[in-house]
Formats: sequence, structure tokens, C-alpha cells
Amino acid sequence: MGTQSVGAWHPGSVNLEKVVFGFFVLLAATLNFGFFIGDISDVVVHNIYELFAATVVSLIATVLKFGDRTQIGAVHLATSLVADIQLIAAAVVWIYAEQVSPAGVTPQAMAGVVSLSGGALFANIVSVVLLVIETVSFRRQ
Repeated sequence: MGTQSVGAWHPGSVNLEKVVFGFFVLLAATLNFGFFIGDISDVVVHNIYELFAATVVSLIATVLKFGDRTQIGAVHLATSLVADIQLIAAAVVWIYAEQVSPAGVTPQAMAGVVSLSGGALFANIVSVVLLVIETVSFRRQ
């Protein structure tokens, strides 16, 4: 009765920092995916507020990655920076098309926005894969 199995979950053993980190990494990826999915040139299926949310959450995830000094932490940071740059570029293209361009948000402009968010999505997927690898390797130690 008094023995505990190896690898069992115990109350109080959850690292809150890792939970918050994993939450924001996964939320950034899912928000980015939600924006990306749909017809590439159709403005109606891509919500500007979802792009904004994906960008903000991605920036928060990047800030959380600054404290990790390991090699995998450096790669995590690099993937986040790539996602941030591409999401910001997508927002700039959309804002330019909507506010400056006399043609407005054309299918070509929307395709550019969605393509940039697709690059960010790929970077977010790499980050999630790294997180899973890190979690699995941590469990084996």
C-alpha cells in the first residue's frame, strides 16, 4: 500500500512553468491553424481577429522561451521568432491591402496573407514537435 509506481503522477508534481509554456506553444499553433485553414484567397473564411490572436499568443510564447538556455531551447526560440515574423508580415500585408491599397483586400493579397501564416504554422508545428520530443525525453531520465 505504501509503495508508489515509477512514473505515476503525484499531486504537486506538475511544473506550472512547463504547463504554461506548453499551453502557449499549443495555443499559438492551434490559433494559427484556425486562421490558415480554408480557401487561400477567400477573405470571408479568414478572420482578422484570429490572425491578431495568433500573433499575440505567438509573441507571448516567444517571451516564455527566452529563459531556456539549452540547445533545444534555442531551437524553440528560433521557431517562435520565425512564426512571429511571418505572422507580423501577414498582418502588415492585410493592413496595407485594407487601408492603403486602392484595390482593397484582393484574392491575391489574401493569398499572400494566408501563405505567410502557413509559414508561421509550419514553424509552430516544429515547435510542438520539439515540445513533444522534450517531454518524452524528460520522462525517460
